[in-house]
Amino acid sequence: MKRWKSVILNTLVMTAGFGTLSMMSVAKPDIISHFGISGEAYDLQHVAYVFGLFIAFLLGHTKLYEGSFKRSVAIALSFAAIPQAVIPYVGNWHLVVLLRFIQGFVVSLVPLFSTQIANYFVAERPFAKGIILSGIFWGGVFGSMSAKYLVNALGWKSAFLVTVVVMYAVLLVWWLFTEDFEIVHKSEKSTKVNIWSMKFTWVLGFTFFPALWVIFTIVGFSSSLAYALGWNKSQVANLSTTLNISKAIWSIVMGFVGFQLSKRNTTARGLFNAIVHVMILSYAISFVGLVVYSKAMLDGSYSLALASVWLIGALRGTGPAFWTSAPATYPRSIYPRASFALGLISNSANAVAPSITEALARQSETLALGELALMPLLGILILITVSRMKLPVEELGEDA
Repeated sequence: MKRWKSVILNTLVMTAGFGTLSMMSVAKPDIISHFGISGEAYDLQHVAYVFGLFIAFLLGHTKLYEGSFKRSVAIALSFAAIPQAVIPYVGNWHLVVLLRFIQGFVVSLVPLFSTQIANYFVAERPFAKGIILSGIFWGGVFGSMSAKYLVNALGWKSAFLVTVVVMYAVLLVWWLFTEDFEIVHKSEKSTKVNIWSMKFTWVLGFTFFPALWVIFTIVGFSSSLAYALGWNKSQVANLSTTLNISKAIWSIVMGFVGFQLSKRNTTARGLFNAIVHVMILSYAISFVGLVVYSKAMLDGSYSLALASVWLIGALRGTGPAFWTSAPATYPRSIYPRASFALGLISNSANAVAPSITEALARQSETLALGELALMPLLGILILITVSRMKLPVEELGEDA
């Protein structure tokens, strides 16, 4: 029971950390007016935030997240909270863009919670991780809803400050009821293992790359297409909210599927096979959804597009499996460092996917939609490749 209590508390931290960041998009008109900037200049903050999500995983190879687990989580959440408190009082837009870049570091919570879950569970890891990751998307849903109320009732500056209070209030509750432990990142020199020189690390990291490519592209791309089709703001918001709910549900569902498969064989190879099967199934379902979505957007069918996002959300079913792959495949002495390495490789999609898709869309919307639809097939191909490789734990031994 204590272990599952930690899962729920972690989910609340994820929901608070990512949900409050919805304030920036909801307050867009107020922020543009306050800073006197164009819509293009405003979009720079989102580009910076997404790039911050990528750079965040480099922090895992520093001493920042060594030692106390609770302190590490507090630091990760503060990357979201402190800039959130400062933004309303900054007079320079370029500084706001920098603060948004720093807020992207909050994604460090993901590998940190993965390390904790690896200590608590074995077969249940995908299910536990699926619940925790769903907090990102519940945060998107509830964050957007509450942000609209707060901005209207208090004004955007005060609303930003309220979200900071919410983040630290949730952190306080989490802190009081969570057991601490030491995170140890053994150096490559002491372990004589260079994670980056392993072919397995690169191939495994790229298994999640296609999912993130679509996830970090489709919301903004959908909005542009939807408005071009003449759909109203309410329809566009509903499409985005439905996609977030879908991703949250699929994260939990596929995590449970991973649990059922994992408990059949809890050896390293058995756990890894379960991870591969869950990710392939998630990609297959999302491929169908993206094909239907492409047809819907090309035909201008709102109802079909709305139905398709329930399948596209299965992309997030790859997340719980992927984020439990490090403790299943690497020796205990190096898997915390491996989690950050895998995160850095996979999240490189954040830095390039939106701009490439936008460039393709300028040539042809069909071309851009086709690119997104092919990503799940690429993911399946990479998963088949990595499933035939020798695991680090098999090659190095558990005590390496």
